[in-house]
Amino acid sequence: MSDDRYTLRKDPDGTWSVVDIFTDLPAVVNDQVMILMDMEEAEEVVGLLNGLDRAKRAAAAMRH
Repeated sequence: MSDDRYTLRKDPDGTWSVVDIFTDLPAVVNDQVMILMDMEEAEEVVGLLNGLDRAKRAAAAMRH
């Protein structure tokens, strides 16, 4: 989606990272940096993080 905060990045070694498009840095989940992942795992994390981010923004919008 165009409003997604997280995206995939293929790294030179062939692994994948989940990247925050606002900071251009790898995402961190529970103190784990989302790097050195296989594509399927990275895609799953991107989907989960984007879903959580959309829910967080929707809840914030409802409070205003």
